[in-house]
Order: sequence, then structure tokens, then C-alpha cells
Amino acid sequence: MAEDVRELTGRRKPKLSENVAQTLREQILGGDFRVGDKLPSETRMTQLFGVSRTVIREAVAALAADGLVEPRHGSGVFVRDHPTRKLEAMAADAGYKISQAINVLEVRMGIEIESAGLAAQRRNPSQEARIQEAFFEFERLLQAGQPTGKADFAFHREIAAATNNPFYVEILDALGDRTIPCDRNSPWYSVEVLSYEYLTGLQMEHLRILQAISAGDSEAARAAMRAHLLAARDRYRARLSGQQENYAPAPPPAARIRSF
Repeated sequence: MAEDVRELTGRRKPKLSENVAQTLREQILGGDFRVGDKLPSETRMTQLFGVSRTVIREAVAALAADGLVEPRHGSGVFVRDHPTRKLEAMAADAGYKISQAINVLEVRMGIEIESAGLAAQRRNPSQEARIQEAFFEFERLLQAGQPTGKADFAFHREIAAATNNPFYVEILDALGDRTIPCDRNSPWYSVEVLSYEYLTGLQMEHLRILQAISAGDSEAARAAMRAHLLAARDRYRARLSGQQENYAPAPPPAARIRSF
């Protein structure tokens, strides 16, 4: 019966080792473990996660295959440097110009349009529920007049997680607070970005993405995410245009009259 359900839905329940690997991956990329740090012993991890040694070994093997850790015989498992960390450094050095926000959005379009389509195909019930929870948390904060940036990021991150491809999540995590402009901590914060009207429109775009993913319509999910990110890019371009229109160059200096 379970196999029939998987055939009909195209989904399967993640293995225990996948859950363990994902948790460790998030901790490593989140900075809980630095490059060169040793992970807890196999025995300790079986206690922490409540799983068998075999599950821990499978999880570590998956992380090693991703290049995140290096098992050393007789010494333990150590955190390696990873390309995602270089992306984090690039994002930190990108600067706070609106043009850089547009650059980030172009990267996001290359990642998130496809991740929305894959999420519509691959999500499991718990992943879909987490996307919905992030959506409703955004709504709660919006109605309470509180910053929505973290909930906005969570919405996009849960969609990436629902692809069941950890690299989508890693890229979003590397971009960090530069991913979402509508938060007071964002380098591209502005009063108009936090207006109720602006955020309500943003939430309607989120709703169309959520509805497409819940319906399992991958093409509609891609289209909704594309429209969402293009709209964000257009809003940044409009801000640049507005700045240009407000620019009033100083009059040229008066010509000096030569005396003879």
C-alpha cells in the first residue's frame, strides 16, 4: 500500500540518515562547526539523534560525498572548507548598492525558479506544511506591524528544502540577509519597502507560489516564482529611476570674464 501511495504521489519519506545529514549540514554551513572542527563521536551522535551507528555512518558518508567533512581513520570526522563558504564571502563583499541587490536577484532567479518547480513535484507533506507555516507567519507579522524579513526568507528557504536537493538551501543560506530586502536589518532597507501596501502585494505573490506548489503544478510554480522575482527586480529598478529623476545637477560655474 505504501509503495502504491509513493507511485501515485511521486514522494517518499526521507530516510533517517538523510534527516541526520541535513541537520548536520545546516549546523556546519550555519557556523556551528568551523573548518577543521571535529564532529561529535559516532557514539555521541547516536545518542544525540537517537539512531543507530549505521544511520550515522550513512549520514557522514553523504556529507563526505558533498565535500563538507573528511573522515580520518582513527581520529574522527573533521569539517572541511567548502565552496559555499566562498560564496558567503562574496556576498559579504558585494556592497550595499541597489545595483548589487539586482545582481542578487538575478542569481536568485537562476536558483529559485527551478526550485519552485521541483518543490511542486518532490515535496512531502511535512515540507509542504513548513512552506505554509512560513507563509502564515509572514501574514501574522504583517498584520501585527512587525518586520517580515525572517518569515519571508523562511518561505523561500522551505521551498528550496522541499526540492530535496541540499544545494538549493546552501546557496540561499550563503546569500543570507541579502536575499530578502523587506527587513530592517537588510542592507537595502528603505521605508517604502516596509510599507503595508508593498508587503501586502508581496504576500499575494507568495500566495500564488504556494497555491501552485500545493497543487503539484510545477510549471505554474515556476511561473509564479519568476513573476515574483521579476517584480522585485522591477521595484529596485524603479527606485534607481526615482533617484535619477530627483537628481538635480549643480549649475556650471559662471564663466570668468577675462580682463585685458
